[in-house]
Amino acid sequence: MRRSLVAFALGCSLSLQLQPAGAEEPTAAGLQLPAGSLPLSQRETALGTYALPVGPFGPTGIAQRLTEGHILRRTWQLRGDATALQVLEPLRRQLVVQGYEIEFQCAARQCGGFDFRFGIEVVPAPDMVVSLSDYYFLAAIGPEGSGAQDGVPAVVSLLVSRSGTANYVQLIEVSPDRQPPLELVAPDTPPAQVVAVSLGDQLLQQGHAVLKGLEFNTGDAEVGPEASAILQDLAAFLEAEPTARILIVGHTDTVGTLADNISLSQRRASRIKEALIQTHDIDGDRVEVAGAGYMAPIASNLTAAGRQTNRRVEVVLVTE
Repeated sequence: MRRSLVAFALGCSLSLQLQPAGAEEPTAAGLQLPAGSLPLSQRETALGTYALPVGPFGPTGIAQRLTEGHILRRTWQLRGDATALQVLEPLRRQLVVQGYEIEFQCAARQCGGFDFRFGIEVVPAPDMVVSLSDYYFLAAIGPEGSGAQDGVPAVVSLLVSRSGTANYVQLIEVSPDRQPPLELVAPDTPPAQVVAVSLGDQLLQQGHAVLKGLEFNTGDAEVGPEASAILQDLAAFLEAEPTARILIVGHTDTVGTLADNISLSQRRASRIKEALIQTHDIDGDRVEVAGAGYMAPIASNLTAAGRQTNRRVEVVLVTE
């Protein structure tokens, strides 16, 4: 399969002009982006684990290859009439020329559509926008012998999608760890003090916060006794900030249909609002509710622990 994919990549015709040398710094994989590409974001992890998708969404989820190393995530926007495949093809061809093996590639429907898109790592909007009906994904394995000495990324993934009048490109590169080892602390050195950030401070500083400690079973919207202390903190914030208004957003795992999960997530948010009104005498006009279903996971839905994490309620500070 890899050989046929490589032959296909080399055989495609190309009319999209590449960025001239020096117009923009090449990526770690040595790729030049098409002319006119506007850099949107760069996120870097010194040492982490990336789950490289190597197959479409299926009955057991998405086949993944776990790779550790230095992770660089970059996104670009390219306006114009080019199709997503026209943007992908020159990048794919550059990888093949450099010795990368195309491990897996697919178009939206063949990838698995919605399920594939929300089962892989994607930089949040507006830095990366993905149309569920018009995107291409590619996973490539680095040239044999690449290592810490030459700095060649071990794996690369490309996600290209056309949305509106623009194409969006996401490139994730995992290279060998280049960081020096962490300095060990002597046994008699006291640990650094961890300063806890209150729910109110988190809302004021970040604009949103997960109500940590709430636990929901799959398909269940009832709030347990553990919610008492959590709601006390939220009520205290609202009392201290009398002009603040909040949006409570419920989230679910991926068990069940999207429509059922949106309804379930809204019921979870509504339970929190009811508790704030009935138990803490909070004005209901200051609290809105919404349900996102499983459209915004913060953990993998392929594991029980990940699904438990995704069954959550978040608070968004609307006004101060």
